[in-house]
Amino acid sequence: MTDTTDDIAEEISFQAFEDDCRLLGSLLNDVLQREVGQQFTEKVERERILSQSACNMRIAGIEDAAEVLEKKLALELSSMTLEEAASFARTFSHFLNLMGIAETHHRVRRIKNTIQLSKSCDDIFSKMIQSGTSPEDLYNAVCEQEIEIVLTAHPTQINRRTLQYKHLRIAHLLEYNDRADLGHEEREMLIEDLRREVTSLWQTDELRRHKPTPVDEARAGLHIVEQSLWKAVPHYLRRVSAALKKHTGRPLPLTCTPIRFGSWMGGDRDGNPNVTAKVTRDVCFLARWMAADLYIREIDSLRFELSMNRCSDELAKFAYEILEAENQYEERHQENGYQTSHRAHAKHSVCNSPALPTQLPAGADMPACTECNDGESQLPILEFPVTDHSDSFESGHNAESSVTLLKSSLSRNSEKYDDGKLDVNVRTINVSTNASSSGSGTGTPSASSTAGFGFSSPRKKTSEFNVGKSIFDKILNPNITQRPDFAPYRIVLGHVREKLITTRRRIEEILEGIPCDYDPSQYYENSAQLLEPLMLCCESMQSCGSDILADGRLADLIRRVSTFGMIYQILVDQESGKHSETLDAITEYLDMGTYSEWDEEKKLEFLVTELKGKRPLVPPTIEVSAEVREVLDTFRVAAELGSESLGAYVISMASKASDILAVELLQKDARLAVSGELGRPCPDNTLRVVPLFETVKDLRGAGSVIRKLLSIDWYRNHIIENDNGLQEVMVGYSDSGKDSGRFTAAWELYKAQEDVVAACKEFGIKVTLFHGRGGSIGRGGGPTYLAIQSQPPGSVMGTLRSTEQGEMVQAKFGLAQTAVRQLEIYTTAVLLATLHPPDPPRSMNWREVMEKISEVSQQYYRSIVYENEQFLEYFREVTPEAELGNLNIGSRPTRRKKSSGIGHLRAIPWIFAWTQTRFVLPAWLGIGAGLEAACAKGYKEELQAMYREWPFFQCAIDLIEMVLAKSDLSIAKHYDEVLVSPSRQKLGEELREAFRMTEKYVLLVSGHEKLTENNKSLKRLIESRLPFLNPINMIQVEILRRLRGDVNNQKLRDALLITINGIAAGMRNTG
Repeated sequence: MTDTTDDIAEEISFQAFEDDCRLLGSLLNDVLQREVGQQFTEKVERERILSQSACNMRIAGIEDAAEVLEKKLALELSSMTLEEAASFARTFSHFLNLMGIAETHHRVRRIKNTIQLSKSCDDIFSKMIQSGTSPEDLYNAVCEQEIEIVLTAHPTQINRRTLQYKHLRIAHLLEYNDRADLGHEEREMLIEDLRREVTSLWQTDELRRHKPTPVDEARAGLHIVEQSLWKAVPHYLRRVSAALKKHTGRPLPLTCTPIRFGSWMGGDRDGNPNVTAKVTRDVCFLARWMAADLYIREIDSLRFELSMNRCSDELAKFAYEILEAENQYEERHQENGYQTSHRAHAKHSVCNSPALPTQLPAGADMPACTECNDGESQLPILEFPVTDHSDSFESGHNAESSVTLLKSSLSRNSEKYDDGKLDVNVRTINVSTNASSSGSGTGTPSASSTAGFGFSSPRKKTSEFNVGKSIFDKILNPNITQRPDFAPYRIVLGHVREKLITTRRRIEEILEGIPCDYDPSQYYENSAQLLEPLMLCCESMQSCGSDILADGRLADLIRRVSTFGMIYQILVDQESGKHSETLDAITEYLDMGTYSEWDEEKKLEFLVTELKGKRPLVPPTIEVSAEVREVLDTFRVAAELGSESLGAYVISMASKASDILAVELLQKDARLAVSGELGRPCPDNTLRVVPLFETVKDLRGAGSVIRKLLSIDWYRNHIIENDNGLQEVMVGYSDSGKDSGRFTAAWELYKAQEDVVAACKEFGIKVTLFHGRGGSIGRGGGPTYLAIQSQPPGSVMGTLRSTEQGEMVQAKFGLAQTAVRQLEIYTTAVLLATLHPPDPPRSMNWREVMEKISEVSQQYYRSIVYENEQFLEYFREVTPEAELGNLNIGSRPTRRKKSSGIGHLRAIPWIFAWTQTRFVLPAWLGIGAGLEAACAKGYKEELQAMYREWPFFQCAIDLIEMVLAKSDLSIAKHYDEVLVSPSRQKLGEELREAFRMTEKYVLLVSGHEKLTENNKSLKRLIESRLPFLNPINMIQVEILRRLRGDVNNQKLRDALLITINGIAAGMRNTG
């Protein structure tokens, strides 16, 4: 019952799916009997059977009987006490969540059991070769692909992260349950583990009691990287490489990655005063900290694995230089004495443990069943206690063990080469034991105690940097002259590990505000520096005939570094008006007038002149308001961090060329100031400046704005020099849909993309379109493959950026297996859109028909939403919009400004509220009127031809059909009858009649007899959820009725929030 996943509803094996649903349902029943008693459990079953009967009557078309049963169900539920109603809502909510887990698991099962999945790389590459694409063109197109998936923290993820972890543990246990080799005792133990997990779910508070901060949201994004994407990316790239080699004869280059990741978490300050310059800076460093921590873990596993001594001369020389440097370092400290050396090291290792946020335990997303793992090595390694100049593995919240390199003491006179290779041996001592103290039972080797998600800096041992050689150490580490050979890869990787540990420690000190005096050679400033020694190791193995070893864990690490860099780049977003206010303050301070009062040409002349100049514009002594200071501080942080950390600066509500140049000027000015203070150039290039066109008016003018920009010599040259001749433009789906309705927004977005592409082509500039898609259909959501394949021809030329928001991030990337599938779908969809673009409208007549539908649709939509005087009050009465603010699901306010109108309400709560009532009005309102008007003009056959032959139109109609199938008029009517004033109930009936008209004409155009006729799996999934979902809606109606008569009743508020959670779980979608 989801519009959130990509073409995978048909991948459900229903027998196995229903078996798992029965298993989880019976376990929940057991928990209910134990926790709340037999009587309550029997009552739950009675109401479920009543609800199931009503659903069966509706499916069979016996409407009268269904209505009688539904009224009886609503009456019984409304007569419950508050405590009973809340427990009922919790029960059905958990049932729906467990069904969702089973659904996701069976997608994974289908992926595993299908030899060649539809839309996989192997499938699409094969079809393209068969259709005439040359292997060379296919290979180049894949290697040159540039896709960025931008994770956002828009407040649509309803579940607490604690519950998300528990759901993941249940999913892992279901996967383990599929094993055919499980014995009876193992199966019984697994069922007991499942029973414990379900019990834990029931006993956990599902409500967030505090609003998350922007940093909390950023942690959640980093958690997705660690939880699944870290495992998924190498797997995905291996699939791409294998398919390329099969069909073109050449694998994917090791450092080539078609997909990268970005994040808006901690950078999106549009309308969110909680995102400050400090927050953005801290989130960037937290991301870098996480990157260093993850890389340390990989290096430790790799260092244990690469024990061979055959290597290239270049690697041998590098390893020798590392040993030589360490020997010289030790000798200097021996001369200075142990105590002095110890104090010097302790300065960095012991004092002031940074108070970073605490981490979750390692394997928090794994079940207690120790055999259930993801294929990673589970061998625990105990570090043998030796004196070592490097950091020992820290012990902290989770004392986990790993393997460390025992370094040799190198004499200056012991330099020996045999055929150009060092003749030394660096030994390792491996002692197997279950050294984990976390209690998780996973025994996963880790580089540090920070193996779980989070950022707390563990307490460091005071003996971490013991200097000087004990007698015991000399026995274990003989002089190099006594060693017949050495392990060069372990020496090099040990050196990499030390630099990563220093990198991590340096970040901790920066976040704590501790002065850092590290030499740049001691840590990694960017991913290219980390990649260099790894590539050296890889090339060495290949030169020695060890390709099979090079293509293992080392290749995966190189792919991770190439993809993630320092995890991902943060995107900054700010509303255009804030930049105008900042320039007002500057120009007024300089007695130049008020910038915002100038006409566009005067603004452009001023901006271009200043951009060409070499002096700073903003005086250091300028006094400005707190809001303006915050804008200036943000640009300063961008200058300090550079484009390695901050990928782009997005300007929301952009409408003029000056909006873009204003950001370029403020960015340039900040870099001049910062470089002057540092006495060196700022790192990296300036950030990409990306205009975001959101409203219908701005979308219509997008092409003109880009033409004006590119006609300015300075800007065009800047794009060529700074951004490799690539103009990026973002188009917004949410506000355009709320502004004019979904159909009009879709058509205006299509035309805007065409116009922007044409504008860039006129000036010989490449373009990347950035799609700000939400999760729901009303905000541009829907299947990724379908969306990309329906874009205008020429708009996807190997490059694409797209947001993944809120609950979509967990749904698509929460499990490594589903993440691999989603990444493949992105790759193949973009490849097809590049080499085999979708067809444009066949004739001008089709465009005229679209204009007619769009015009009527927009007029009808706006006549209801913005012009009907009763609509605003009707909206407030019939939906829980006013109560959504208590959910604590996001750091951002629900409104841009303090206004009660629809205009200033954000698109997310607008969609969220209507989704709760199962009416989903924003996704379809106006479309029926538009299609009816087109048919009345005699365009019926034309519309049917458009549906068959034009991917864009077919996509639009199919998504509307999906929304209509998920909606429920009987439930929507129940909200009206109980909650809406009698004087406004007529409006509700008019809207339901508009729904019926939309359904009629959508089916007429598609040629289907019933909704979801072309997707029977989706239909079956929808029907399986209704017996649990409908009662939650009825309970919500009753709680809303009571709450509006007792607004300060906290128990009622909590019960309402439980129903909101449950409905979101049933719809698999929020906003």
